[in-house]
Amino acid sequence: MLPSLFISHGSPMLALQPGASGPALKNLAAQLPRPKAIVMVSAHWESRELLVSSHPQPQTWHDFGGFPAALFAVQYPAPGEPQLAQRVANLLGNAGLEAHLDPQRPFDHGMWVPLSLMYPQADIPVVQVSLPSRMGPQLQLQVGKALSELRADGILLIGSGSITHNLGELDWQAGPESVEPWALAFRDWMIEKLAADDMPALKDYRQQAPFAVRNHPSDEHLLPLYFARGAGGQFGIVHQGFTLGALGMDIYRFD
Repeated sequence: MLPSLFISHGSPMLALQPGASGPALKNLAAQLPRPKAIVMVSAHWESRELLVSSHPQPQTWHDFGGFPAALFAVQYPAPGEPQLAQRVANLLGNAGLEAHLDPQRPFDHGMWVPLSLMYPQADIPVVQVSLPSRMGPQLQLQVGKALSELRADGILLIGSGSITHNLGELDWQAGPESVEPWALAFRDWMIEKLAADDMPALKDYRQQAPFAVRNHPSDEHLLPLYFARGAGGQFGIVHQGFTLGALGMDIYRFD
């Protein structure tokens, strides 16, 4: 059975400058059985209601600005899979979570940046599930649990976000060895609670975790972690690291 994954996808430039995360993602993909398909929750598809992408051939969306032309030239032409999208919507509905198909949604960079490093051939079908971020961690745990049975069918479930995400406090000159103490303290607290499976603390992280609001002024980049946790079991660390002083690049798996 495939695990579920949480991937910190970092800056869009990760696609061109993979740093330490690129080899970690490549090695992880090589170690896993090849997925039949991928279902992903990205921090970059916030919504009011649950939506499921159902376009058979989604476009690659460069949903950012101010980056080099080479990044805008990157394409990730993976197919969608409308039948799987309908199954995902049905599973969510069976769990009491009403979901609707979105036949227009393109692939955002929270999806294609990490997958371009894991599966560069872009030949595995991908379905995205939206993130009703105002509903907080509990909904993502429920979404993950509702879709967990897909793992047994060879479908890889991924939450794509960032373990820390305060773009206003990044140091663009910092080397990989430079880590802000407040970012490290939050990341270490999350690992401690995940390892202990302390769900009450994890769901209440904004009150209990050190520097929670400083690390996540808004929590859309952390919520995909809860999707991965809800979909999986035992916590494991695939990769740890920071870039730009405070942007966590951790990758976790839940077996």
